[in-house]
Amino acid sequence: MAKLSSAPYRTLASLSLTHPPRRLIPVSASCRSLTTSSHRRKPSNVGNVGLAEKDTIIGQQAHEPLTIEGIKARRVKAGKLVAPTASYSDSDMFKSPQAYDKPKARRWDHLLSQESLSRGACMLKQAAKHLKKPGLISLGGGLPTADNFPIDSLSMRVPSPPDFAPTTSSSSSFSPGIVIRAGKHDVRDGAHGGVHDLSIALNYGQAVGAAQLLRWATEHTELAHRPPYADWRCALTIGSTGALEQALRMLCDRARADALLTEEYSFSTALETAAPLGVRVFGVRMDGQGLLPQSLDEILEGWDEAARGARKPSVLYTVPSGQNPTGATQGAQRRRDIYAVCRKHDVFILEDEPYYFLQMQPYTGSHADPTKPSVAPPATPEEFLAGLVPSLLSMDTDGRVLRMDSFSKVVVPGSRLGWITASEQVVERYIRHAEVASQGPSGISQLLIYKLVDETWGHDGYLRWLMHLRLEYTRRRDAILAACETYLPRDIVSWVPPAAGMFLWLKVDHTQHPQSATKSILEIEDDIFHSCIDKGVLAIRGSWFRAEQELPPSGLFFRVTFAAASEADMAKAIERFGAAVRESFGR
Repeated sequence: MAKLSSAPYRTLASLSLTHPPRRLIPVSASCRSLTTSSHRRKPSNVGNVGLAEKDTIIGQQAHEPLTIEGIKARRVKAGKLVAPTASYSDSDMFKSPQAYDKPKARRWDHLLSQESLSRGACMLKQAAKHLKKPGLISLGGGLPTADNFPIDSLSMRVPSPPDFAPTTSSSSSFSPGIVIRAGKHDVRDGAHGGVHDLSIALNYGQAVGAAQLLRWATEHTELAHRPPYADWRCALTIGSTGALEQALRMLCDRARADALLTEEYSFSTALETAAPLGVRVFGVRMDGQGLLPQSLDEILEGWDEAARGARKPSVLYTVPSGQNPTGATQGAQRRRDIYAVCRKHDVFILEDEPYYFLQMQPYTGSHADPTKPSVAPPATPEEFLAGLVPSLLSMDTDGRVLRMDSFSKVVVPGSRLGWITASEQVVERYIRHAEVASQGPSGISQLLIYKLVDETWGHDGYLRWLMHLRLEYTRRRDAILAACETYLPRDIVSWVPPAAGMFLWLKVDHTQHPQSATKSILEIEDDIFHSCIDKGVLAIRGSWFRAEQELPPSGLFFRVTFAAASEADMAKAIERFGAAVRESFGR
């Protein structure tokens, strides 16, 4: 097997790896509900097959192109989605037939924790299988009647694609917009779309999420990523932080002395999630494109369990696009190289991608020649998708990636709603955990998001919303970079213009500090941080994001965001940060 050299970064296209053969899965042609599914198209939540009180019903998915129009045609041919209260569904009900002309994923029994392996199906759901008996009167279930729910209707005004601009420059209201309504018995009465309503959303549901929104997430995932194996699934989540906590408990075991790899500067909440689980975290060196594949390979190749106090890591947590905190975005070849190293060492990947669709226009600089043409933004959803850096999920031939998507950064954080995509086996284990933890996302959140992204916008409108956000974040990023170029001492502070996300990583050259011989990096950082507070700006200390807090920091950094403040306030804040740096350095 080829081995990476310690030479400067290079691509890994020549890395030779061997893999076990996989069999192809033919396409099933039956119209299906859960109780009539073929052997090859069983849902991922195998413990719940036939156990829900009622099954979600949808017609056969026709063989149509994997396009927005193709999805519309599939839906027309499949007929109306019928998904009553607490009905179970799975991604196989909504995937295209093309998905099954691919190999199956590997199994991950050897990586699952004892906690995950010990989880069984919910016993109350096992009793629900008897509810299908004709004439049976149930005194067993705990689903209350919707007649006692005190909410009869909801409405909200949303923008109408493609016009997402606010009414005025001083207003955040959208005009004319569309008013979306949801009633308690819309499905029964055939009102307001007739697919989802409050009687369903306000009651208990399945841990995999509501079929109405799961269908949209499955279609969106296939449209954007086209996973290259057959048995992939989606499951709705309570957001990426909750999904990460469950994933770590599934794949890492304190009793095995398991370890987790991540970027040397990583999302602090992810680090704080791992710590109480007894999972040791180790950082991988980075450059302007994020995690370095050769550093990852060197760490794994030379792992010493006795010296490290942990087993050789089998899980990598990474934020490939607009990484938090550094703002770095892995290029396509970088992602392929990281994936190759993970295959070589049999490492499972947690791909956390809240900023994936916030990939921005190229930065040309605040002093760019206005006579030279800039890169035009994508004009259509198809151009937008084609221009995105390929995801790790899109190159995952093994099923070794669990991808986490979220509505938090692209719709509203308060929805606490997202979804995972992974192999059938991994998603089934995730659902077993969710059944006794969150029990799935909020029904109201699912209803509101479904009404917005599916019933009102559809895939075309949602992608056009993302195209709108792309330009909004490009404008904001350019504004903060212009402020940096104006107000920061360039001989001391440097940065890489972010290509995605909402963060800018400022590197301060501590070696030029007049007290660098007597003060540590952390002491200089502390001086600048408190000076910033005194001057009226909050910039987050880079040391707070270190994966290995017990080691000295590799440099002096600060994280700033361009997500919320106005352009004028960003300029003031950066000017104040620059003053704090100059004061600390005696300039």
